[in-house]
Amino acid sequence: MKIAMIGTGYVGLVSGACFADFGNQVVCVDRDAEKIAALARGEIPIFEPGLDDLVATNVRAGRLDFTTTLTEAVGEADAVFIAVGTPSRRGDGHADLAYVYTAAREIAAAIRGFTVVVTKSTVPVGTGDEVERLIHETNPQADVVVASNPEFLREGAAIRDFKFPDRIVVGTDDERARKVLGDIYRPLSLNQAPIMFTARRTAEMIKYAANAFLATKITFINEMADLAEKVGVNIQEVARGIGLDNRIGTKFLHAGPGFGGSCFPKDTRALLKIALDHDVPLRIVDAVLAVNENRKRAMARKVAATLGGQLRGKTIAVLGLTFKPDTDDMREAPSIPLVTGLLDMGARVRAFDPAGMSQAQRELPDIEYCEDAYACAKDTDALVIVTEWVQFRALDLKRLHSDMRQPIIVDLRNIYRREDVEAAGFTYESIGRPGPPH
Repeated sequence: MKIAMIGTGYVGLVSGACFADFGNQVVCVDRDAEKIAALARGEIPIFEPGLDDLVATNVRAGRLDFTTTLTEAVGEADAVFIAVGTPSRRGDGHADLAYVYTAAREIAAAIRGFTVVVTKSTVPVGTGDEVERLIHETNPQADVVVASNPEFLREGAAIRDFKFPDRIVVGTDDERARKVLGDIYRPLSLNQAPIMFTARRTAEMIKYAANAFLATKITFINEMADLAEKVGVNIQEVARGIGLDNRIGTKFLHAGPGFGGSCFPKDTRALLKIALDHDVPLRIVDAVLAVNENRKRAMARKVAATLGGQLRGKTIAVLGLTFKPDTDDMREAPSIPLVTGLLDMGARVRAFDPAGMSQAQRELPDIEYCEDAYACAKDTDALVIVTEWVQFRALDLKRLHSDMRQPIIVDLRNIYRREDVEAAGFTYESIGRPGPPH
């Protein structure tokens, strides 16, 4: 199969490289000439484990190419995937579809012969209808079917998620499109990945509903963690106890500082806007967003409380800035309101992140960035663990104790056991777990 991937962001680049690894001929298209030139040199613009090797392997094999010229790539393609950004629109939270619609018009002008145009970007229900209308308006003779194929990739585990998916959702009622997309995804049948064919609008809705539900699980366990702290209960044991019920499951039941990233905040806001446009109240989703935003802002107050409520003149070490480990993505990361709150309360902040510091400097320019966790902790009054990078799971507590001005650890990811940290001489605060016995 010949595939054109429009957009070389996170979804487009990972999907394009994986499709090429299946043996397809893939051309990734992007308007950003500098990015395309860098990709051609083997420079990957995002941090995703294994992606650099996957791209390099398929470029060498002649299955993966990069270009700024859409016309030739689309003209020769059996399937064209739209994988451009759909950021939250300022003011109302709706998904901004400008890039999707621009891509649709450009694709329409370049199509030659029967082509399946697939929206892989996360888009509101009904976007495929408008993409189809725009294509036929631009090129009335286009022999095209528009399908929806939402992605379900986790940053930091995207390649595995693509090759070993829980499900593949394809939204189309057209038999020709079903055959093309069935052939493209056939290599995954060896992994017994179920392909769900459904209506196009249904596929668009599935993506939003899935992310809203996962965001709800995170927010639920975070609220339970607040209650657990008050009543002397260990939220990790609560989460395990309810997660062993296979109707609930263990995933996304890890208490922490709130969810962030490129998907959950944006998609829940967009889902609320879709519902508002159709006069359907989504009170649970609305509450999830509100609770999550309040939680992220509350984390700075939690740190302050550990230091007696006064941060002026204190120096705080922050370990982890990205919204999750194994990515450099800072979009809506809990570290941003945390650090901002610490600064507002008069603290000085030092930070270290294994992959996200260059991105973080754009969001948090007024803090000191350090070369490693120990340099970050030197002469500080408290150490705050914000992102659960594996590098932070086995820190030398004796070394930290001797280097810090005050031995205080605030573990917002519950990656340590209280007894171990306190045995090393620290005051220890975590999320949703009982404090020391009085």
